[in-house]
Amino acid sequence: MVRTYNLADLLEILAEAGPDRPALVAGTERRTYAQLDERASRVGRHLAAAGVRPGEHVAILSYNRVEWIEAMLGAFKIRAVPIPVNYRYVAAELRHVLADSDSVAIIGERSLLAKVAEIRGDLPLLRHLVVLEDGASDDVPGAVEYEKALAAADPSGGFPARSSDDRYIMYTGGTTGYPKGVEWRCEDIFFGALGGGNVLGDPVGSPEELAANAEQPPMAVLDCAPVMHGAGQWVAFMGLFSGAKVVLYTDRAFDADKALRLVAEERANVLMLVGDVMARPVAKALAAGGYDTSSLIAVASGGAPLTEGAKQALLEHLPNLMFLDNYGASETGACGPSVGGGEGTARFAMKPGITVLDDDLKPVAPGEVGRLARSGHIPIGYYNDPEKTASTFFTDADGTRWSIPGDYASLAEDGTIVLLGRGSLVINTGGEKVYPEEVEVALKDHPDVDDAVVVGLPDERFGERVAAVVAPRPGAAVTLEELHEHCRGRLAGYKLPRQLKVVDEVRRTAVGKSDYKWARSVLS
Repeated sequence: MVRTYNLADLLEILAEAGPDRPALVAGTERRTYAQLDERASRVGRHLAAAGVRPGEHVAILSYNRVEWIEAMLGAFKIRAVPIPVNYRYVAAELRHVLADSDSVAIIGERSLLAKVAEIRGDLPLLRHLVVLEDGASDDVPGAVEYEKALAAADPSGGFPARSSDDRYIMYTGGTTGYPKGVEWRCEDIFFGALGGGNVLGDPVGSPEELAANAEQPPMAVLDCAPVMHGAGQWVAFMGLFSGAKVVLYTDRAFDADKALRLVAEERANVLMLVGDVMARPVAKALAAGGYDTSSLIAVASGGAPLTEGAKQALLEHLPNLMFLDNYGASETGACGPSVGGGEGTARFAMKPGITVLDDDLKPVAPGEVGRLARSGHIPIGYYNDPEKTASTFFTDADGTRWSIPGDYASLAEDGTIVLLGRGSLVINTGGEKVYPEEVEVALKDHPDVDDAVVVGLPDERFGERVAAVVAPRPGAAVTLEELHEHCRGRLAGYKLPRQLKVVDEVRRTAVGKSDYKWARSVLS
């Protein structure tokens, strides 16, 4: 049987090579590779029997649980395309993603599908619903219960021949507008974002080589990020395709004590967090003591960078800890590890094919600012949106195709890349450009700052001024003068906030990104 880079093929290779290896843990549920493969096969069989055809889209609307991964792999089994949907979305956002993605089926938790029921009339293509029980009693008309569906499905027999060209779609939430679906080939996402079968070394040369990972010493990854997002999902599949045990954090809100106890119980070697919002509570819990972290080798972060302050706070208690803090985006995949540095939002050592280009698609000279770009294993474009595709994906005069999603960066003399932030958010103050994310990172490194968001406001003298909304840590207080003093050694004077609003909590969008519209409203 010819194997491809379709994710279901990759799972089957590992299940055949190491059927009894632990693959997935979520709460009280545990799956070996063979069990995960069998249940994914049952999902695929059920979807096919319900009329889902190769190339059609199957939405997944759920919190972290084993069934989330089963459902995604089950869709790939029949060459359908899974569509991860944010469980925080309100009805209007759900309507947009389900309609824009042309989803014909959805697998979701009962309480979340109740929101879909409200908009079902606006989704003529959505013809099949599968319910995951979550303790809710909401009625979901016409839905099939997940466990009953799997029990009735026959996992044996052949599936349609798969292809490395089979599609993978990730909806990404921008800072403005509705989410858009980034469409990849399975082969490109495997090498561009899922580790290529060897996260810290050379990628595999063929799908079959993945079988060797079933003979490696078992590792365990505790994934605290939502798998509906790219960062959490990519880490989960990096772990699975490396032959590791992936432990999903299943509580609805992050609790550092719970996470550290899971590290001990599951002997986790890697702890996946989302930036400072998770890392700082973990450091605080470690300071209180009482945790067995002897298995822990590394902390990974995705979705938001770890500030140097957060790293140092963790190193105080785990001095030998490695950091796997990678830059990544839905349009570029995982691009390279953080190498520290006080400039910009972070400094990264990028993989081959990643550079900084000017507006003519030419590499910038060291010290110059341009846009971060990646060639090679990149997406096809945005699903259903040729206009946005044309504004993000470009082909240069030599025929090289680039993904350029809009992150500005500068190239350092040593070849590392300093990220600055999104050009669409840049603040022009007195002719100088300020990238809000860079200022946010500097502010969050203050020991009394819990969270921050920075925007530009109209200014009579300078055109725009830098303004910040800051949430202090519990029991702490901050002033504009204190924040200026803290940031002076890191930021040029024109980047310092000229206006400050202190709030109890910084509001974020449904996908966890800074809510710039809200920030402007509280500053005005």
